[in-house]
Amino acid sequence: MKLPEKFLERMERMLGAEYEAFLKSYEEPRKFGLRVNTAKISVEEFQKLAPFHLTPIPWVPNGFYYEREDDPARHPFYYAGLYYLQEPSAMTPATVLPVVPGEQVLDLCAAPGGKATALGAKLRGEGLLVANDISASRAKALLKNLEVFGIANSYVTNAVPERLAEQFVESFDKILVDAPCSGEGMFRKDLANARVWSLDKVAECARTQHAIIRSAVSMLRPGGLLLYSTCTFSPEENEQTIASLLADEPEMELLEIPWYEGFSHGRPELADGNGALTRCVRIFPHKMDGEGHFLALLRKRKAGEEPGMYGEAVSEASQADDMISEKAEGEIRADEKRKAAATAAEEAVQEENFRKKKQKRKKGKSAEEIFSKGKKCGQSAVPSERDAVLEFLCDVKADYREEAIEIRGGQVYYTKNRLPVSRSIPFLRNGLYMGEVRKGRFEPSQSLAMALTGEGYDSVIDLDQADGRVRKYLCGETIEVDDLTPGRAKGWQLVCVNGYPLGWGKLVNGTMKNKYHPGWRMTV
Repeated sequence: MKLPEKFLERMERMLGAEYEAFLKSYEEPRKFGLRVNTAKISVEEFQKLAPFHLTPIPWVPNGFYYEREDDPARHPFYYAGLYYLQEPSAMTPATVLPVVPGEQVLDLCAAPGGKATALGAKLRGEGLLVANDISASRAKALLKNLEVFGIANSYVTNAVPERLAEQFVESFDKILVDAPCSGEGMFRKDLANARVWSLDKVAECARTQHAIIRSAVSMLRPGGLLLYSTCTFSPEENEQTIASLLADEPEMELLEIPWYEGFSHGRPELADGNGALTRCVRIFPHKMDGEGHFLALLRKRKAGEEPGMYGEAVSEASQADDMISEKAEGEIRADEKRKAAATAAEEAVQEENFRKKKQKRKKGKSAEEIFSKGKKCGQSAVPSERDAVLEFLCDVKADYREEAIEIRGGQVYYTKNRLPVSRSIPFLRNGLYMGEVRKGRFEPSQSLAMALTGEGYDSVIDLDQADGRVRKYLCGETIEVDDLTPGRAKGWQLVCVNGYPLGWGKLVNGTMKNKYHPGWRMTV
């Protein structure tokens, strides 16, 4: 592999005696990784079900190496959103950031979605994930990946960080900044990065990162955590960026990151000599089975706190999706707990009322009788768009609050968790796109199917991963299912593979018309 000479000179100065081992690592084949979507399937169940050669990634509880011949991008489970294909080292930032269900989380540079899907899975449907990218085309890829993963509580924006910072002052509990960088750590994965590398690019990226991370700090609540990461070795983009931030933002402090064998400490001598920089983590390809990465975990102190009062370590952070350190948990204010409890109680009442409406509908009452607010004499008896949506939801085994359903121009959205947002913020999606009302009938969306469980609809076509009809369905073909016994003999069906949703179909005389999203179809 031909690497830039100036890059090699810099790495030799940085690594000293380790330089030869570093060079030799480029002769080794790159590692391939997948991260299990624990919001849909447990790690244990995935290991039983997946037909791949899996080896656990030691520092990522739900991460695995796989063999190239496994080709998991062509497997139906990929289309079911059971995992995300991601370079092993790149899994580390979202693993380290301790996200708790119910929090408001921002992924500031989120496309194509590897880290955003991990953060969304940690939220488990509670709270809100704001996933942003400045590139419109990349933001579309980000949206698709979040929808495949079934992340319904997301707000996907397409704005420059400065614009977001104007809108969301101290709004987020956790923020991840996986900053755009010179990509030195990914040369082995993608040689194209090496071809366009230059010292000028390093300097340009560092300037951009300085601006981005300061916007992120302004959006972080006091007591909140910010994880900064890059996939480069450059000190200008790593230790020097963090040193500059610490000098300019005295309320920010570096925390220890949970340690794993093979991690390397940050290098204070590559910046301003601040000893706290040793708390940063570097990942080198000659010391771990992954590409190059840099991480720094920071906390914004609350008013009146002295440096170090919070403690130097978040000792149990991100050990598993459902775990968080006691110290981080203690950061939830008492008034926020009371507010959360009150909200939960209110939602429970609303969901119970909606369940009662469903039961009435199941007993034979029409959607109009159940949901309409009443009619004046002579008013049309045609059900409204909302009636059509709620009638369909009577067959959905998930509790959607009626007041959170929004219909705009026939398009139906579910926005359970809202942020007050200016219309000046460009966005692709706010909440879950449920479907569309056409000619008085509701047609469910692909994203609604992905947000459900395999038992989330009252009529299901469930196929085994080895069944040839699965691939035909994913390619958009009509399939015969007269050998199966779904909940009803005609109409909408939730199509699943081994119990996990893939999309919709419509059953007519034993033949299922394919309703899989055309833009998501598998190519032959």
